[in-house]
Amino acid sequence: MTPVIVLTVIGILLALAIGLVLKFFGAEVDPKVEQIGALMPGANCGGCGFAGCNDYVNAMVEGRAKPGLCPSMNKSTLAKVSEILGVVAEEKEPRMAVVCCSGDDNHAHRSAFYNGVTDCTTANAVAGGGKACPYGCLGMGTCARACPFGAIEITSAGIAKVHREICVGCGKCVAVCPRHIIKLVPKKVDVHVFCNSPEPFKFKKGVCTGACIGCRKCVRASKPGQMNITGFLASVNYDDAPDASVVDACPAKCLRLTDAPNPVPVHASAPSLAPTTGKPAPAIEPATK
Repeated sequence: MTPVIVLTVIGILLALAIGLVLKFFGAEVDPKVEQIGALMPGANCGGCGFAGCNDYVNAMVEGRAKPGLCPSMNKSTLAKVSEILGVVAEEKEPRMAVVCCSGDDNHAHRSAFYNGVTDCTTANAVAGGGKACPYGCLGMGTCARACPFGAIEITSAGIAKVHREICVGCGKCVAVCPRHIIKLVPKKVDVHVFCNSPEPFKFKKGVCTGACIGCRKCVRASKPGQMNITGFLASVNYDDAPDASVVDACPAKCLRLTDAPNPVPVHASAPSLAPTTGKPAPAIEPATK
């Protein structure tokens, strides 16, 4: 019993010593840090530009950052944080991620069946994965696994899809996509070009039936400057976006609304979704509210 008593006494003495050191020499924590910290979502997504929620809270209290940078902070929380800091609330324009690709397994041709690690970065490094288009979505879920909010679904057709109602625009998916297909755009804009390939039409038609053909009909159907063509790829001017009617002008149907399905006809030579030597990437369902 003697050793147990000795260890107990030592533990009590050490606890008292630590308590005294903290009381007389410990740094005082600004009460604002605790108050604001309790209001933060705790996702640590990095969308604010800081390492995590705690880092952002300290930056706001120290005056190094303004409230409103957190993409998942709602208006009421922003108002409370601004009140604690004694500043005027500056609301950030809501953004969302868009996967700029129409090349699912029903539209993109395959050059091979990839049978390796189910990761887009790895597949992209190994001869570009299985799809023939070097600019298309590989559909292996790297972006979905990186999303802290569960806003990205990998559909059964093998392509990433962002759910507008869940996405907060943190940018995690943008950072991990090896082909830079995912863009952060204003949430209020509903028209997007679902293609990422700058190649000429002759090349595109040989690898995907959902690609932008660079016909410029969207440019002519919209006001000057609302749609642009760079090489053989159209793009939306998100600072002055066209209205929804412009999608009717696109013969390839790659210019679509945010939640519109991909209506491009399936090409006759579409390969089987199930390779004989391996398994396709499993579908990843979006998170529920």
